[in-house]
Amino acid sequence: MSGRLVVVTGADGFIGRALCRHFAAIGRPFRAIVRKPVDHHVGGADYFAVGNLEDARIEVLDAALSGAFAVVHLAGRAHVLEERSPNPSAAYRTANVVATAHIGAAAVRAGVNRFIFASTVKVNGESTAPGRPFRPDDAIAPADAYARTKAEAERTLIALCEHTALVPALLRLPLVYGPGVHGNFAALLDAVAACKRLPLAAIRNRRSLLGIGNLVQAIEATLESEQPVRGAHFVIDDGSVSTPQLIEAIGRALNTPARLIAVPTPLLRVAGMVSGRGPQVARLIGSLEVDDASFRDATGWKPRCSLEDSLTATAAWWRTRHSI
Repeated sequence: MSGRLVVVTGADGFIGRALCRHFAAIGRPFRAIVRKPVDHHVGGADYFAVGNLEDARIEVLDAALSGAFAVVHLAGRAHVLEERSPNPSAAYRTANVVATAHIGAAAVRAGVNRFIFASTVKVNGESTAPGRPFRPDDAIAPADAYARTKAEAERTLIALCEHTALVPALLRLPLVYGPGVHGNFAALLDAVAACKRLPLAAIRNRRSLLGIGNLVQAIEATLESEQPVRGAHFVIDDGSVSTPQLIEAIGRALNTPARLIAVPTPLLRVAGMVSGRGPQVARLIGSLEVDDASFRDATGWKPRCSLEDSLTATAAWWRTRHSI
Protein backbone atom coordinates (compact mmCIF):
# COMPACT_ATOMS: atom_id res chain seq x y z
CA MET A 1 0.00 0.00 0.00
CA SER A 2 3.03 2.26 0.25
CA GLY A 3 2.57 3.38 -3.35
CA ARG A 4 -0.98 4.64 -2.84
CA LEU A 5 -1.73 8.33 -2.42
CA VAL A 6 -2.36 9.77 1.05
CA VAL A 7 -3.88 13.20 1.66
CA VAL A 8 -2.69 15.06 4.77
CA THR A 9 -4.71 17.94 6.22
CA GLY A 10 -2.97 20.39 8.54
CA ALA A 11 0.21 19.59 6.63
CA ASP A 12 1.87 22.82 7.77
CA GLY A 13 1.40 22.13 11.48
CA PHE A 14 3.75 20.52 14.00
CA ILE A 15 2.60 16.95 13.31
CA GLY A 16 1.80 17.58 9.65
CA ARG A 17 5.30 18.76 8.76
CA ALA A 18 6.88 15.76 10.47
CA LEU A 19 4.51 13.36 8.72
CA CYS A 20 5.12 14.91 5.28
CA ARG A 21 8.89 14.71 5.82
CA HIS A 22 8.46 11.05 6.74
CA PHE A 23 6.38 10.31 3.64
CA ALA A 24 8.94 12.08 1.44
CA ALA A 25 11.77 10.09 3.03
CA ILE A 26 10.12 6.71 2.36
CA GLY A 27 8.83 7.68 -1.08
CA ARG A 28 5.12 7.52 -0.26
CA PRO A 29 3.00 9.69 -2.59
CA PHE A 30 1.11 12.33 -0.63
CA ARG A 31 -0.88 15.47 -1.18
CA ALA A 32 -0.76 18.24 1.43
CA ILE A 33 -3.76 20.37 2.36
CA VAL A 34 -2.89 23.68 4.02
CA ARG A 35 -4.77 26.85 4.90
CA LYS A 36 -2.41 29.29 3.17
CA PRO A 37 0.16 28.85 0.38
CA VAL A 38 3.56 27.69 1.64
CA ASP A 39 7.01 28.03 0.14
CA HIS A 40 8.49 24.81 1.52
CA HIS A 41 6.92 21.97 -0.47
CA VAL A 42 8.33 18.76 1.01
CA GLY A 43 9.46 16.13 -1.45
CA GLY A 44 7.92 17.91 -4.41
CA ALA A 45 4.41 16.99 -3.26
CA ASP A 46 1.28 18.84 -4.34
CA TYR A 47 0.16 21.45 -1.80
CA PHE A 48 -3.46 22.58 -1.89
CA ALA A 49 -4.20 25.88 -0.14
CA VAL A 50 -7.92 25.68 0.62
CA GLY A 51 -8.41 28.32 3.33
CA ASN A 52 -10.40 27.08 6.31
CA LEU A 53 -11.56 23.52 5.73
CA GLU A 54 -15.04 24.32 7.03
CA ASP A 55 -15.43 26.95 4.27
CA ALA A 56 -13.59 25.18 1.46
CA ARG A 57 -15.50 24.82 -1.80
CA ILE A 58 -16.69 21.32 -2.64
CA GLU A 59 -14.94 21.26 -6.01
CA VAL A 60 -11.64 22.25 -4.37
CA LEU A 61 -11.85 19.45 -1.79
CA ASP A 62 -12.92 16.95 -4.44
CA ALA A 63 -9.86 17.85 -6.53
CA ALA A 64 -7.59 17.61 -3.50
CA LEU A 65 -8.86 14.10 -2.62
CA SER A 66 -9.09 12.75 -6.15
CA GLY A 67 -7.39 9.34 -6.42
CA ALA A 68 -6.52 9.16 -2.72
CA PHE A 69 -6.37 5.87 -0.83
CA ALA A 70 -6.39 7.49 2.61
CA VAL A 71 -6.80 10.79 4.45
CA VAL A 72 -4.83 11.70 7.57
CA HIS A 73 -6.82 14.50 9.16
CA LEU A 74 -4.56 16.55 11.42
CA ALA A 75 -6.08 20.00 10.96
CA GLY A 76 -8.06 21.43 13.85
CA ARG A 77 -8.08 23.84 16.76
CA ALA A 78 -6.11 22.71 19.82
CA HIS A 79 -5.58 24.47 23.13
CA VAL A 80 -4.99 28.18 22.59
CA LEU A 81 -2.58 29.80 25.05
CA GLU A 82 -3.77 33.34 24.37
CA GLU A 83 -7.45 33.13 23.46
CA ARG A 84 -8.60 35.93 21.17
CA SER A 85 -11.84 34.55 19.79
CA PRO A 86 -14.98 36.29 21.12
CA ASN A 87 -16.69 32.88 21.13
CA PRO A 88 -14.10 30.15 21.80
CA SER A 89 -16.65 27.32 22.01
CA ALA A 90 -18.01 28.15 18.57
CA ALA A 91 -14.48 28.48 17.18
CA TYR A 92 -13.55 25.03 18.50
CA ARG A 93 -16.70 23.46 17.08
CA THR A 94 -16.23 25.04 13.65
CA ALA A 95 -12.60 23.98 13.34
CA ASN A 96 -12.93 20.52 14.88
CA VAL A 97 -16.44 19.32 14.04
CA VAL A 98 -17.63 21.18 10.96
CA ALA A 99 -14.25 20.92 9.23
CA THR A 100 -14.05 17.18 9.96
CA ALA A 101 -17.54 16.71 8.52
CA HIS A 102 -16.54 18.57 5.35
CA ILE A 103 -13.33 16.65 4.71
CA GLY A 104 -15.03 13.38 5.67
CA ALA A 105 -17.85 13.97 3.20
CA ALA A 106 -15.29 14.77 0.51
CA ALA A 107 -13.49 11.51 1.32
CA VAL A 108 -16.73 9.57 0.89
CA ARG A 109 -17.41 11.26 -2.46
CA ALA A 110 -13.86 10.47 -3.62
CA GLY A 111 -14.13 6.79 -2.69
CA VAL A 112 -11.31 7.01 -0.13
CA ASN A 113 -10.80 3.79 1.83
CA ARG A 114 -9.16 4.89 5.10
CA PHE A 115 -9.58 7.99 7.25
CA ILE A 116 -7.15 8.54 10.13
CA PHE A 117 -8.41 11.17 12.56
CA ALA A 118 -6.06 12.78 15.09
CA SER A 119 -8.14 12.98 18.26
CA THR A 120 -7.08 13.37 21.89
CA VAL A 121 -6.87 11.33 25.09
CA LYS A 122 -8.79 14.19 26.69
CA VAL A 123 -11.95 12.78 25.10
CA ASN A 124 -11.85 10.30 27.99
CA GLY A 125 -11.08 12.89 30.68
CA GLU A 126 -8.37 15.00 32.27
CA SER A 127 -6.93 12.57 34.81
CA THR A 128 -6.64 8.93 35.78
CA ALA A 129 -6.39 7.09 39.10
CA PRO A 130 -3.13 5.28 39.90
CA GLY A 131 -2.94 2.00 38.03
CA ARG A 132 -6.15 2.70 36.09
CA PRO A 133 -5.22 3.94 32.63
CA PHE A 134 -7.95 4.91 30.22
CA ARG A 135 -8.93 2.28 27.66
CA PRO A 136 -10.67 3.04 24.36
CA ASP A 137 -13.95 1.47 25.45
CA ASP A 138 -14.15 3.52 28.67
CA ALA A 139 -16.94 6.07 28.91
CA ILE A 140 -15.91 9.45 27.56
CA ALA A 141 -15.79 12.49 29.83
CA PRO A 142 -14.46 15.52 27.92
CA ALA A 143 -13.94 18.46 30.26
CA ASP A 144 -13.36 21.45 27.99
CA ALA A 145 -14.37 22.83 24.60
CA TYR A 146 -11.38 21.28 22.86
CA ALA A 147 -12.08 17.76 24.13
CA ARG A 148 -15.86 18.07 23.70
CA THR A 149 -15.51 19.07 20.06
CA LYS A 150 -13.01 16.31 19.38
CA ALA A 151 -15.50 13.82 20.85
CA GLU A 152 -18.27 15.29 18.70
CA ALA A 153 -16.02 15.11 15.65
CA GLU A 154 -15.41 11.41 16.35
CA ARG A 155 -19.16 10.75 16.50
CA THR A 156 -19.78 12.81 13.36
CA LEU A 157 -17.12 10.93 11.43
CA ILE A 158 -18.38 7.51 12.51
CA ALA A 159 -21.93 8.41 11.45
CA LEU A 160 -20.68 9.77 8.14
CA CYS A 161 -18.80 6.56 7.36
CA GLU A 162 -21.74 4.23 8.01
CA HIS A 163 -22.77 2.27 4.91
CA THR A 164 -19.79 3.61 2.95
CA ALA A 165 -16.37 2.21 1.98
CA LEU A 166 -14.62 4.72 4.25
CA VAL A 167 -13.18 3.21 7.46
CA PRO A 168 -12.41 5.65 10.30
CA ALA A 169 -9.45 5.14 12.66
CA LEU A 170 -9.64 7.50 15.64
CA LEU A 171 -6.20 7.94 17.19
CA ARG A 172 -6.53 9.50 20.64
CA LEU A 173 -3.19 11.15 21.24
CA PRO A 174 -1.57 12.35 24.49
CA LEU A 175 0.85 15.27 24.62
CA VAL A 176 2.99 14.99 21.47
CA TYR A 177 6.54 16.34 21.66
CA GLY A 178 9.60 16.49 19.46
CA PRO A 179 11.43 18.84 17.10
CA GLY A 180 9.15 21.74 16.24
CA VAL A 181 7.04 21.43 19.38
CA HIS A 182 5.37 24.58 20.69
CA GLY A 183 3.06 25.58 23.52
CA ASN A 184 3.67 24.48 27.10
CA PHE A 185 6.29 21.88 26.18
CA ALA A 186 8.39 24.48 24.37
CA ALA A 187 8.02 26.77 27.38
CA LEU A 188 9.26 23.94 29.62
CA LEU A 189 12.31 23.47 27.38
CA ASP A 190 13.04 27.19 27.66
CA ALA A 191 12.66 27.13 31.44
CA VAL A 192 15.03 24.18 31.93
CA ALA A 193 17.58 25.66 29.53
CA ALA A 194 17.46 28.95 31.43
CA CYS A 195 18.17 27.08 34.70
CA LYS A 196 14.95 28.37 36.22
CA ARG A 197 13.92 26.96 39.58
CA LEU A 198 10.85 24.77 39.06
CA PRO A 199 8.77 23.96 42.19
CA LEU A 200 7.73 20.54 40.93
CA ALA A 201 10.00 18.02 42.67
CA ALA A 202 7.29 16.79 45.06
CA ILE A 203 4.89 15.71 42.31
CA ARG A 204 4.22 11.97 42.18
CA ASN A 205 2.20 11.42 39.05
CA ARG A 206 2.28 9.30 35.88
CA ARG A 207 1.62 10.64 32.39
CA SER A 208 1.60 9.02 28.96
CA LEU A 209 3.46 10.93 26.24
CA LEU A 210 4.13 10.44 22.53
CA GLY A 211 7.26 11.41 20.62
CA ILE A 212 6.62 12.77 17.14
CA GLY A 213 8.89 10.10 15.62
CA ASN A 214 6.79 7.36 17.19
CA LEU A 215 3.59 9.05 16.05
CA VAL A 216 4.55 9.20 12.37
CA GLN A 217 5.51 5.52 12.53
CA ALA A 218 2.15 4.74 14.15
CA ILE A 219 0.32 6.55 11.34
CA GLU A 220 2.41 4.60 8.83
CA ALA A 221 1.45 1.36 10.57
CA THR A 222 -2.22 2.35 10.38
CA LEU A 223 -1.92 2.95 6.66
CA GLU A 224 -0.01 -0.29 6.06
CA SER A 225 -2.23 -2.52 8.19
CA GLU A 226 -3.59 -5.39 6.08
CA GLN A 227 -7.03 -4.93 7.61
CA PRO A 228 -8.24 -1.33 8.02
CA VAL A 229 -7.88 -0.07 11.58
CA ARG A 230 -11.34 0.83 12.84
CA GLY A 231 -12.58 2.74 15.88
CA ALA A 232 -10.80 4.50 18.73
CA HIS A 233 -7.27 3.65 19.89
CA PHE A 234 -4.63 5.26 22.07
CA VAL A 235 -1.06 5.69 20.79
CA ILE A 236 1.76 6.36 23.25
CA ASP A 237 5.46 5.92 23.95
CA ASP A 238 6.58 2.91 25.96
CA GLY A 239 5.98 3.50 29.66
CA SER A 240 4.83 6.58 31.57
CA VAL A 241 6.79 9.34 33.23
CA SER A 242 6.27 11.70 36.17
CA THR A 243 6.56 15.44 35.74
CA PRO A 244 9.87 15.59 37.69
CA GLN A 245 11.26 12.67 35.68
CA LEU A 246 10.34 14.42 32.44
CA ILE A 247 12.03 17.64 33.54
CA GLU A 248 15.15 15.78 34.60
CA ALA A 249 15.22 13.98 31.24
CA ILE A 250 14.89 17.32 29.43
CA GLY A 251 17.81 18.61 31.47
CA ARG A 252 19.97 15.66 30.44
CA ALA A 253 19.08 16.16 26.79
CA LEU A 254 19.99 19.85 27.03
CA ASN A 255 23.11 19.15 29.13
CA THR A 256 21.62 21.49 31.73
CA PRO A 257 20.86 20.06 35.20
CA ALA A 258 17.21 20.62 36.06
CA ARG A 259 16.68 22.85 39.12
CA LEU A 260 13.76 21.21 40.87
CA ILE A 261 12.42 22.41 44.21
CA ALA A 262 10.01 20.41 46.38
CA VAL A 263 6.83 22.40 47.02
CA PRO A 264 3.83 20.46 48.40
CA THR A 265 1.26 19.84 45.70
CA PRO A 266 -1.63 21.41 47.71
CA LEU A 267 0.32 24.68 47.71
CA LEU A 268 0.86 24.37 43.96
CA ARG A 269 -2.89 23.96 43.47
CA VAL A 270 -3.59 27.06 45.55
CA ALA A 271 -1.00 29.04 43.63
CA GLY A 272 -2.61 27.88 40.38
CA MET A 273 -6.05 29.06 41.47
CA VAL A 274 -4.75 32.42 42.69
CA SER A 275 -2.83 33.02 39.45
CA GLY A 276 -5.67 31.92 37.20
CA ARG A 277 -3.62 28.98 35.93
CA GLY A 278 -5.49 26.26 37.78
CA PRO A 279 -6.00 23.95 34.75
CA GLN A 280 -2.34 24.17 33.73
CA VAL A 281 -1.16 23.38 37.26
CA ALA A 282 -3.64 20.50 37.50
CA ARG A 283 -2.15 18.97 34.37
CA LEU A 284 1.37 19.23 35.82
CA ILE A 285 0.28 17.59 39.06
CA GLY A 286 -2.25 15.00 37.94
CA SER A 287 -1.84 11.62 36.28
CA LEU A 288 -3.10 10.87 32.77
CA GLU A 289 -2.24 7.37 31.58
CA VAL A 290 -3.76 5.40 28.72
CA ASP A 291 -3.57 1.82 27.48
CA ASP A 292 -2.47 1.42 23.84
CA ALA A 293 -2.85 -2.39 23.69
CA SER A 294 -5.72 -2.24 21.20
CA PHE A 295 -3.65 -0.24 18.72
CA ARG A 296 -0.66 -2.56 19.04
CA ASP A 297 -2.94 -5.57 18.53
CA ALA A 298 -4.55 -4.00 15.46
CA THR A 299 -1.31 -2.96 13.73
CA GLY A 300 1.62 -4.84 15.29
CA TRP A 301 3.19 -1.42 15.92
CA LYS A 302 5.71 -0.80 18.68
CA PRO A 303 7.37 2.55 19.43
CA ARG A 304 10.94 2.65 18.14
CA CYS A 305 12.10 5.76 19.99
CA SER A 306 12.63 5.97 23.74
CA LEU A 307 11.91 9.11 25.75
CA GLU A 308 15.64 9.84 25.74
CA ASP A 309 15.88 9.40 21.95
CA SER A 310 12.99 11.76 21.33
CA LEU A 311 14.24 14.36 23.79
CA THR A 312 17.75 14.25 22.29
CA ALA A 313 16.27 15.10 18.89
CA THR A 314 14.11 17.79 20.48
CA ALA A 315 17.11 19.33 22.24
CA ALA A 316 19.09 19.39 18.98
CA TRP A 317 16.23 21.25 17.31
CA TRP A 318 15.98 23.63 20.30
CA ARG A 319 19.68 24.50 20.03
CA THR A 320 19.29 25.30 16.34
CA ARG A 321 16.30 27.48 17.11
CA HIS A 322 18.27 29.38 19.74
CA SER A 323 21.55 29.41 17.77
CA ILE A 324 23.38 27.58 20.52
